[in-house]
Amino acid sequence: MTQKIEANGISINYELTESRNGAQDAPVVMLSNSLMSNYTMWDPQMSVLSENYRILRYDTRGHGQTDAPTGPYTIKLLAEDAVALLDALKIDKVHFAGLSMGGMIGQYLGAHYTKRLHSLMLCDTASEMPLSSMWNERISTAEEHGIGGLLDGTLKRWFTPAFLDNDNPAVDKVAQMIRTTDTGGYIACASAVRDMSQTAILSNISVPTVIIVGEDDPACTVEQARIMKEHIKGSELVVIKEAAHLSNIEQVQAFNDAMMQFLNAL
Repeated sequence: MTQKIEANGISINYELTESRNGAQDAPVVMLSNSLMSNYTMWDPQMSVLSENYRILRYDTRGHGQTDAPTGPYTIKLLAEDAVALLDALKIDKVHFAGLSMGGMIGQYLGAHYTKRLHSLMLCDTASEMPLSSMWNERISTAEEHGIGGLLDGTLKRWFTPAFLDNDNPAVDKVAQMIRTTDTGGYIACASAVRDMSQTAILSNISVPTVIIVGEDDPACTVEQARIMKEHIKGSELVVIKEAAHLSNIEQVQAFNDAMMQFLNAL
């Protein structure tokens, strides 16, 4: 059941799911969503994670049912939201998994809030986003036409053509997430992604880290994932075949296997 709590000056929408093993002290996995989605993007991971972990999902500032104050935002601010949520819920440490924008938040947490993390899972993300002009164009499109003006192009980046052509209900669910994203929230977060530059801080990440990326991800590429691996000491890299940007949805079994193998080895 979703709840809301005041943290870092905003109302954050979250869901804390208990472990199916009944352990009240089971470790927590915290899941952070991508741009233009909400915490339900992690639905395909819930069954495997909940076997032995409590799961904290939340809507990032500007998304879902979390407040969307006027931006622009920064990745630092979004990371501070995550820490404030943990503080409000009195959770000391988590295994943190973030996809795309969520992974950018994870990088900042790994470098600046090491003591709050057991481990880090950086999924379909990058430490630098080139071509600020591309982001400016997307922001302009949202300003002029609303979030719906970005729908088709986003789906084509997020999924492979084969997945899109299968009339998959998962695509319809993601499309609805995009349509219902607050336009101002998107613009504020897109500005944070556009201006993000974090390669220099990656060497400060010392917790166990796995980097998971779809082989066909055009938004955060395998090459960008390799850059993160080079800079994060001891990190692992897993490339998911036949998957684009939302590899956790397009290749659920392969993604879940990668996630659980990493967690089980800790």
